[in-house]
Amino acid sequence: MNTDDESIEQAAGRDHVGSLLRGLGVLEILAAHPSGLTLSEMADKAGLTRAGARRFLLTLVASGYAVQDGRKFLLSSRLISVARTWLSGSSLWSFAEPFMRDLSQQLNESCSAAILADEDVVYVARVAGRRILSVALHVGTRLPAHCTAMGRVLLSDLPPAELQRFLASATIHANTPKTVTDRAELARLIGEAREQGYATLDEELELGLRSIAVPIRDRSGRIVAAINISTQSARHSVAGMERELLPGLRRAAASIENFFVVQ
Repeated sequence: MNTDDESIEQAAGRDHVGSLLRGLGVLEILAAHPSGLTLSEMADKAGLTRAGARRFLLTLVASGYAVQDGRKFLLSSRLISVARTWLSGSSLWSFAEPFMRDLSQQLNESCSAAILADEDVVYVARVAGRRILSVALHVGTRLPAHCTAMGRVLLSDLPPAELQRFLASATIHANTPKTVTDRAELARLIGEAREQGYATLDEELELGLRSIAVPIRDRSGRIVAAINISTQSARHSVAGMERELLPGLRRAAASIENFFVVQ
């Protein structure tokens, strides 16, 4: 380590509050033991004297972050309230993006998330892959729901009457020669997406572009968004997307859904 590195490390050390770091360590230990710990158990696990552990635990009790039940100390619900406040102050998609970024890097493909807005999907998050597609996509982009994989996933959760109204009144046009415009066939494909839990799209939005999408559900099981992987048709067939991209996409969706559970 050179002199500059040592100076930076020493300056950082002077700015650290050792007692706070130890207190946070006690908090984390309590979190890992929801049934509670005695004073002696905490002292042993935190590497503290009994007197030191007692001061930290009683401070947590006094501040409302812990409760004492007989000889045991347990975390209180106040920490959950703090977490909820933090979560509510930020967009879900700021938490979802790291999972999407990991997936994009693993597959070397673009990953996007969208919600349904009238006849369109609206992009709420996007991680672009290294491979360039001609279609320009970014947060806020609107695309027709009928010819996107995410759109068909989102439409699959509509009540039957709402879906029927959509199919009867939506503006449905052909973006490419492969775009499905027959409303009965669209209804079949949307039903298929509902049954299998994902949708694929084969060059219906743009020639050379394929995509696969899965739903994001809230704690009640309702679909509130969808995420997809888009790729070039030369790289993946539809069967290849189902085999090689779908498992990772489903794992990412499950990770994102966890945030709905805690909110």
